[in-house]
Amino acid sequence: MSNVIFNVENHIGYVTVNRPEKLNCFNYETLSELQEIVNTISYNQDVHVVIFTGAGEKAFSAGADLKERKTLSVTEVRRNVKAIRDVFNSIAMLPQPTIAAVNGYALGGGFEWLLSCDFAIAAQGVTMGLTETSWAIIPGAGGTQRLPRLIGETKAKELIFTAKKIAAEEALDLGIVLKVVPSGELIAACQQFAAEMMKNGPIAIKQAKYAITRGINTDLQTGLEIEAKAYEITIPTEDRIEALQAFSERRKPNFLGK
Repeated sequence: MSNVIFNVENHIGYVTVNRPEKLNCFNYETLSELQEIVNTISYNQDVHVVIFTGAGEKAFSAGADLKERKTLSVTEVRRNVKAIRDVFNSIAMLPQPTIAAVNGYALGGGFEWLLSCDFAIAAQGVTMGLTETSWAIIPGAGGTQRLPRLIGETKAKELIFTAKKIAAEEALDLGIVLKVVPSGELIAACQQFAAEMMKNGPIAIKQAKYAITRGINTDLQTGLEIEAKAYEITIPTEDRIEALQAFSERRKPNFLGK
């Protein structure tokens, strides 16, 4: 049985870490499978939005597989940490918008996984947090960098230094998750949000994401230059002409990603 399941339906890519009996923890085999799938998605023109989630009802992911970690040599631990860091960086750099459907515990590396996505929608009552310091390590897959950029340095330090676990509702107040919904409505809520984005030009969405992601940590002038180059890519597209034609004909545009 595969540790990671991937399928595409109506231009939405669904990626599910499939280790519910292990709270969808990441062992090396799972990380390798996830990396391969993410690499494939990056150039799959049929995928316009990606939804990431964990199998079962208990966990999105509880992070690294500590039972495996206990058996590893120091070299193998470094290998695993690099693998989880690399795959989350790959998720963050996907051209398509990404949504974390947080269905259960999102702890340690599981929390860093949702931080690597563009958006997170969580089920009511879900618990999440960067708990690494309680294991005498630090977040090593982007947590110390992405969380402060998202919620500010002081609050991020509090959560990381105390290894505090928070409920989805507090994560919503902090701006970590976009919305909180009943657990039975989680995937539908993610699909509805994906549909709202997919009404628009897929090339434009990708270029907007590129401009934001590449420009946000630069100075304003550099960011404006990135934006200008991203805009240039949209000008010769068939979708841009279709938008103008649809406007003149008072109909909805039919974007083809061309």
